[in-house]
Amino acid sequence: LAITDNLVDGQVEAPHRVIRHDSDDTYLVVAADKGTAHFSDLANTVSRENGFWLDDAFASGGSTGYDHKAMGITARGAWESVRRHFLELGVNVKTDEISVVGIGDMSGDVFGNGMLLSEHLRLIGAFDHRHVFIDPDPVPATAFAERKRLFDLPVSSWADYSSELISEGGGVFSRSAKAIPVSAQMRDLFDLGSIEQITPNELISALLRARVDLLWNGGIGTYIKATDERNAQIGDRANDPVRINGSELRCRVVGEGGNLGVSQRGRIEAALAGIKINTDAIDNSAGVESSDHEVNLKILLSHPLRVGDLTQRQRNDLLRSMTDDVAARVLRTNYEQNVLLSNARQLGRDMLGVHERLMEWLEDQGLLNRVLEALPDEATLRRRAQDGRGLTSPEFSVLVAFVKLVLKQEVLASALPDDPWFKTTLRDYFPEPVHGFEAALASHPLRREIITNQLANSLVNRGGITFAHRALEETGASLPEIAKAFIGCREIFDLADFAGQIEAVDAVIPAASQSDLYVEFRRLLDHSVRALLGARGELEEISELIQRYQPAVRKLRPMLGSLLVGEKQQLYCKDYEHYVDCGVPEELARTCPPLVSTRVSGPAEG
Repeated sequence: LAITDNLVDGQVEAPHRVIRHDSDDTYLVVAADKGTAHFSDLANTVSRENGFWLDDAFASGGSTGYDHKAMGITARGAWESVRRHFLELGVNVKTDEISVVGIGDMSGDVFGNGMLLSEHLRLIGAFDHRHVFIDPDPVPATAFAERKRLFDLPVSSWADYSSELISEGGGVFSRSAKAIPVSAQMRDLFDLGSIEQITPNELISALLRARVDLLWNGGIGTYIKATDERNAQIGDRANDPVRINGSELRCRVVGEGGNLGVSQRGRIEAALAGIKINTDAIDNSAGVESSDHEVNLKILLSHPLRVGDLTQRQRNDLLRSMTDDVAARVLRTNYEQNVLLSNARQLGRDMLGVHERLMEWLEDQGLLNRVLEALPDEATLRRRAQDGRGLTSPEFSVLVAFVKLVLKQEVLASALPDDPWFKTTLRDYFPEPVHGFEAALASHPLRREIITNQLANSLVNRGGITFAHRALEETGASLPEIAKAFIGCREIFDLADFAGQIEAVDAVIPAASQSDLYVEFRRLLDHSVRALLGARGELEEISELIQRYQPAVRKLRPMLGSLLVGEKQQLYCKDYEHYVDCGVPEELARTCPPLVSTRVSGPAEG
């Protein structure tokens, strides 16, 4: 804080005796990591003593913030990734039994909460820095109850797991043991051959290579790398003896609740071998986003605190009352990003050339370094094309981050966030109990940033990774103009309602069929946004765009199926029958083809 810009009475105050080589930047927040959660109150005391403008929003969590472990938010966010991966495999994590190997123990936030998200998990093995846990043939309900008991203890380790509940051939073994006896069940489960004993490190490597449905990382350390990476490049010497290569994984899905469990090149190698995996930045983003919501709420409520509309106790009670609402908003982001990546994977092979152009454009912007981000070069892309492959999910995850970054930069530098229509976007970012603080909302110091972030998320999550770049290529419009047209079309066609209907068939129809519906959704966006951008003159305010076109679209849309004739009518009937055969509800199947047949026309000449 001694070298950080401050905000005093709305004015930036530079730190004393500091020469600044960058621009004003008053936003500094810190978040706890494993073992430091109890420091949040201390950090906020320092913030308050130094008169820092964020006050107790400086360090998230603590006695007046959101308890991530109690919310289980990081694990729940990562579980959205796991759930989506398994949907693509035809597995429903809510009802189907899933075999699991885990990294961590039940006392940990991410591991513990994660292993309590389904009563159908068959946790056959796990390890942390103290123990290796093996349960070759667990009874899911019994094992779930025991894991819950350990999680609820003030302090626990795998050694506290009741030995009577561990199936034959299993046990809890100390990592300090010289050797561990290999049971027949362990031998069969981990393909250990005829060996009679094994070292703890060798057993951990065998766990990582196990043939299971899910590898759940809720621990600390990097355990998987690429074949052509050296251990020295990973920077985690403690785990050199147990680390394996991505090509050696035999699980079906990896859930990265913890940070840096897999190197980026290791992820790509695993994905190319058929493993379902994203990145840690995608999977465990919920904890960070929860902190963002907490900070933005505390900033918002600082205004009614100052003017006496709230007492400190009332503010704290209000924050606590919104915990579930905040969690739902955070998990919504995880859900949408996983749908985005799922759709990208579905179209990856066919759109490889488009993705290559996107990477080239990001490089031209000076944002992307393909070597640093482990993204494929031209020669690798040619080989992928020859092999009928597209980009992998870990690679798409990187592109999502960069596309959102450049979009945010361009939009924030424009006047678009000041469009009066976005007052609703700003309000809806926050839970309903604070909507009444209108003056605080209007004067929120980060209102433009919040609006921009919401806009970028909506555009990329709904339009797709390449949507903005393709529109830019084909129309020459700026990114803010494209974003304005996107918002207009989203509202004109009531696309939130259409998206909600598609989401409602999660786990009801095959994931591939659901992705087809999203493709129809995006096709409409592509056509309508280009139509608006092609209209003569500058785009008016968003509310004017919506008022001009929405009434006609709402009137015509229910009638379009009956108005179509000839070839279009035949295509409509064919699409309708296809979707119904896939299990799509008849109402959605009827709505989808005519919705896509709708076009927005610009004002007529003269």
